[in-house]
Amino acid sequence: MISDSSAITVGELVARFLEACEVKVAYGVISIHNMPILDALHRRQRIRFVSSRGEAGACNMADASARISGVIGVCITSTGTGCGNAAGAMVEAYTAGTPLLHLTGQIESEFLDRQLGFIHEHPAQLDMMRSVGKAAFRIDAPEHAMATLQKAWQIATTAPCGPVSVEIPIDVQAMKIQVADPITPPEALPSPPLDHAGLAALAARLKTAKRPLLWLGGGARHAGPAVQRLLDKGWGVVSSVQGRGIVDERHPQSLGSFNLQKPIESFYQTVDALLVVGSRLRSNETLTYKLNLPSALYRIDIDPQACNRAYDNQQFIQGDAQLCLDALADLLTDPQDIDPSFHADLQAAREQAMTTMDQGLGPYAALRVAIEDVAGTDIWWVRDITLSNTMWGNRRPALNHPRAGVHALGGGIGQGLAMGIGAALASQAHNLNRKTWVLSGDGGFMLNVGELSCAAQENANLVLVLMNDCQYGVIRNIQDAVYGERHCYVDLHNPNFSQLCQSMGVKHWLLSEPASAHAVLSQANATPGPCVVEVDMAKWGAFTAKFAGPPKKV
Repeated sequence: MISDSSAITVGELVARFLEACEVKVAYGVISIHNMPILDALHRRQRIRFVSSRGEAGACNMADASARISGVIGVCITSTGTGCGNAAGAMVEAYTAGTPLLHLTGQIESEFLDRQLGFIHEHPAQLDMMRSVGKAAFRIDAPEHAMATLQKAWQIATTAPCGPVSVEIPIDVQAMKIQVADPITPPEALPSPPLDHAGLAALAARLKTAKRPLLWLGGGARHAGPAVQRLLDKGWGVVSSVQGRGIVDERHPQSLGSFNLQKPIESFYQTVDALLVVGSRLRSNETLTYKLNLPSALYRIDIDPQACNRAYDNQQFIQGDAQLCLDALADLLTDPQDIDPSFHADLQAAREQAMTTMDQGLGPYAALRVAIEDVAGTDIWWVRDITLSNTMWGNRRPALNHPRAGVHALGGGIGQGLAMGIGAALASQAHNLNRKTWVLSGDGGFMLNVGELSCAAQENANLVLVLMNDCQYGVIRNIQDAVYGERHCYVDLHNPNFSQLCQSMGVKHWLLSEPASAHAVLSQANATPGPCVVEVDMAKWGAFTAKFAGPPKKV
């Protein structure tokens, strides 16, 4: 056994490793099976540990923290049930391509994998974690700890990114090991080499395009400077919801994320070259893959399996978005011979799409306008799955930062509040100086309502706009459209949200009419810490349009 006083526990090694990776905040729930790690974080006081009220919330917080900061998210759970609680949130991080390190405990090595019914035992825990992330590892001895942590970090942060789990038996966490001081962060894995011949061939195809358009996904978030070079040559741009803000959505050559509305689909038919970069062209953004996109479709993606996925492409380039677009910009003429009417047609299509959207909101158009006026553009815009997000939050307000939009990409409800907490605390820790706004429905809010006490305890600086209709609104609309208006299991019994917030020391406003929206939201925006603005949808009335599930081609 190592007795040298300079040796440290594996738990402390984990803490030092996270510090070397520039982690400022970690999230989780303390347990008997992760205490050596958390004790080291507490003693060193270099990483803020946020005690969530559940492991699912902790993982959502870590996910959002990584999305807005660009630094790997860290979630720390216990073994067994605690680890299992995080699985759904891991699916969300995996869907979104979030670099996340999930550290979980495990029972004592002596009893591991023996099916003894030991407390907190989960015999197939590694298999479960592999199924909801990119990879999962076990540290079975102190001398394996550093190499395993480095490997996990590299896999999680290598595009396409995703969550990686590491389980550490409790006895191993407490064992001691000699380590080099200081610990250095692992080296990032290199991007694929540039395909110079392929890029030259692609440039030759694109040189003659007079109405060229970029479609940007989340895989292009870091490629803003290269995208701007193509805009300077006259290109237009549209984004997936995950790719919002790579270009300031107020830019006159941007369609924002108005990517499937009828005026936009008509506009696509005038585009003579569509270059899709870092996007999966997901079902709910392509009318279940039936959106009419230009036939001259080309693709750049770090993932070789993206070639011809969902839509056939005339040419595919595997590579990093920034490097490939920079190389492409070098090869194209400056400026290109762009159709003089292209930008005006693009702006007209966007205006038509925005007008159509607002017409479907009815009284809630006033809420959208008030949020945009009060919040401004320098915000973190976090959304749960709710009618309001689907009908307008996914596309407005205009975002001006490639990490400003955080939403439940996988379609699960109940993640918005926790994501808002992670965004707010990461913004503070990394000095990013943006206010966090969260849009949530009552059903989703109640699913993880306990995290409101975490927001209060941590003084997370956020405004939560709570859309309260006492029901699962989307499901009810589907029942109207498909099930003969037979309503079952959609009505919700909610607490008095004012009293609930008061009991936790959280500011609350009840917004009963559109005319008060601007004044109430202004008060909330000026209030430090967490606050809730509840929109009484029964008093506001119905949306003009009726949303009944993901849009499909009619």
